[in-house]
Amino acid sequence: MATVKVHFGTDFVDQLTEPNTARELLVELDRGAQSTLASQLEGQLREAVRDGRLTAGSALPSTRALAAQLGVSRGLVVGAYAQLGAEGYLLLKRGAAPRVAATAPTQTLIRSAIPQHQAPRHNLLPNLPDYAAFPRDRWLVSYRRALKAAPARELVYGDPRGAEAARAALVSYLGRVRGVSASEEHAFVCGGFAQALRLLCAVLRREGRETIGVEDPGHAVIRGIVARSGLRPLPVPVDAEGIDVDALAAASPDAVLVSPAHQFPTGSVLSPRRRARLLEWAERRDAIVAEDDYDAEFRYDRAPVGAVQGLAPDRVAYLGSASKTLAPALRLGWLVAPSHLVQPLVEEVLFSVIAPQRLEQLAFADFVEHGELDRHLRRMRLRYRRRRDVLVGALERRLPDVEVRGIAAGLHVLAVLPAGVEERRVLQEARVRRIALTGLSEHAVRPTGEQALVLGYAVSAEAGLRAAVKELADIVSA
Repeated sequence: MATVKVHFGTDFVDQLTEPNTARELLVELDRGAQSTLASQLEGQLREAVRDGRLTAGSALPSTRALAAQLGVSRGLVVGAYAQLGAEGYLLLKRGAAPRVAATAPTQTLIRSAIPQHQAPRHNLLPNLPDYAAFPRDRWLVSYRRALKAAPARELVYGDPRGAEAARAALVSYLGRVRGVSASEEHAFVCGGFAQALRLLCAVLRREGRETIGVEDPGHAVIRGIVARSGLRPLPVPVDAEGIDVDALAAASPDAVLVSPAHQFPTGSVLSPRRRARLLEWAERRDAIVAEDDYDAEFRYDRAPVGAVQGLAPDRVAYLGSASKTLAPALRLGWLVAPSHLVQPLVEEVLFSVIAPQRLEQLAFADFVEHGELDRHLRRMRLRYRRRRDVLVGALERRLPDVEVRGIAAGLHVLAVLPAGVEERRVLQEARVRRIALTGLSEHAVRPTGEQALVLGYAVSAEAGLRAAVKELADIVSA
């Protein structure tokens, strides 16, 4: 094993001129290991950022200097830096030293929005539903009824795809409300969206695919899930029409993850023209489209557009979850797979978790079949629409120079700050006041050039939303 101490600072980074800024990091490359030197270097640098040994803003040595120090090719270091840049851990600019991003994934997780030991005074986090509205009594009725009616065979491991009743109820519901085209044979019930995505990425990697396009800006956690699966995430820009298909074609990944119904955090919808072009690109490239049907249940100005999967069932893998519709604690997600991926996915489940949890699936099937999910969603759409109207109205009154973007849908809005107002300063002061929220830059791999806040309205009551905006107005005007 070659163990090398690498000094990060004045020894190797020409751009740094401050004295006494060198810092050490122990990098160990084992040339006898099964993993490649590139993956070892990527992994150790990634962990150094995650555990705080490399802090935000820390400079790394140039690719040439680090390659010389480690005794490896410069191309190996270039590739490692590029991968970590794509994942959001490093900032890479031509002619400047690579630096640890201020928005590296472990620092942009929602837990960093406020100190963990303090509850927020105002909760504007964009990733949470109104979990206090979870229909406990109705769910308990479904759970008891399903458990009482379940034959003994339902208490064994069962089909790796999930309980038959749950899959049947799921595809019926998705076909009715989202236009998903599939039979229960194609459906998998998973432990949330994250597990569904990881299963899909693992199967794509086993097929020999190496890269996947991800929306930028987008969820940092999703980029991390993709990267840990072995696929290399390639950031693709998003604009008012959704993912930029020209940029996607230029990046030429083996697959792409898109959220056509309501993109996070921009709030855009994939336009009909780009839907068609996306599927044309996927067909030409022989690529898989992973459709994250994010926030599709909550559209307030019109009926939501149908899922892209319905247009190309053998090209699109459809992913969703009950986290926003019911509660994250249920850990219920789903994956509707193209036919040729069903068997590989069955094997991936079998050799990882054997089979998903089952009793909650039976309760969910009963909940859907008795119309409780539809009734709950009707109630929540009215509640969320009122809260969105309150938030947008308060912004218009208190912060008239803020531009609110995104369609009337989902659980958040994008509030673009006026010229001269720094997102970072607003976030810092808001968190001092224990207002929980995130900024656009925290979700972006590449700088967007805009200063904006991502404001969730699902958790806070209407009076709380007005009070939070009043405080934000005080911060912006300070």
